[in-house]
Amino acid sequence: MCDEKSLENLEKVVEGAVKELEEMKDSSELEQWRIKYFGRKGIFASITSSIPRLSSELRPAAGTKINSAKKQLTRMFEEKLNILQKKKSPEVDVNFTIPGIVPERASLHPITLVSREIVAIFQKLGFGIHTGPEIETDFYNFEALNMPEDHPARDMWDTFYLDEKKRFLLRTHTSPVQVRVMQKISPPLRIIAIGKTFRRDAFDASHSPVFHQVEGLMVDTGITFSNLKAVLVFFLKELFGSGVRVRFLPSYFPFTEPSAEISISCVICDGKGCQTCGNAGWLEILGAGMVHPEVFRKSGVECKNITGFAFGAGIERIAMLKYGIDDIRQFYLNDMRFLRQFG
Repeated sequence: MCDEKSLENLEKVVEGAVKELEEMKDSSELEQWRIKYFGRKGIFASITSSIPRLSSELRPAAGTKINSAKKQLTRMFEEKLNILQKKKSPEVDVNFTIPGIVPERASLHPITLVSREIVAIFQKLGFGIHTGPEIETDFYNFEALNMPEDHPARDMWDTFYLDEKKRFLLRTHTSPVQVRVMQKISPPLRIIAIGKTFRRDAFDASHSPVFHQVEGLMVDTGITFSNLKAVLVFFLKELFGSGVRVRFLPSYFPFTEPSAEISISCVICDGKGCQTCGNAGWLEILGAGMVHPEVFRKSGVECKNITGFAFGAGIERIAMLKYGIDDIRQFYLNDMRFLRQFG
């Protein structure tokens, strides 16, 4: 198509193109049509290339006629494309007047709730809040807490070591924070530390390899076991209610001497005996004692007449008793039915 005759046949070309468009049923055919008429070697490219060979009198009219035909077919091509796309993806009627779904509001995790409550109680007593690294050295986690390399008490903690020489580990308790604080701050001091701890425990109803602890420390001149009892009784009554009874029994921890195991009257049966407390009426809640002199020495505390007490408790244990939860795994399964109860 490169002469006057081809321009005269332009109307027939347009008619044929329109007829082909009307008969098309899918987008692949439509693309072939576009290439046939508008491709680099298509029909309209051939017609346009013929314009320079026309006489100067015919060129303006020919250009106008070709452009008009191209615009007409382009418009029809786009309309046909829209029709085929709608058939492929049918429109869904949307009623924009229907109220939207209200997103569910987040709530604090029960471990966070209990941790904040514990912090608030000890802040009433003037305790500061400190944190320490979760990756610890053997010195801070064991040796500085009166557990040298061959000490049998190390068997009490099944440890995640991070190197073959056992120099670095995931802390097994928050007690290393005591040593770090005493190295930096001179007595008197009152602090608590809350954070994650790690042990090689099975993940079952009462154990988790990752759990949370709260650690407390009070150091000054003249601190006695009576001060320890007063602080912990106040703490436990604030946490579980004024009616709870508190019991101290002798125990053993390498970093305290003397040491005690502290229990509370069962919050489920009020001390009468039930399945939760093993019919004993008491629930173990934390361990405590007077800071061992060796811990003071390892921490660099050399002041005379300095004494202190320390205590530690599991946050999950407290939360389970406070909220009546019988499986520690509930804290970590992200079950919204469980978590909504604390909203």
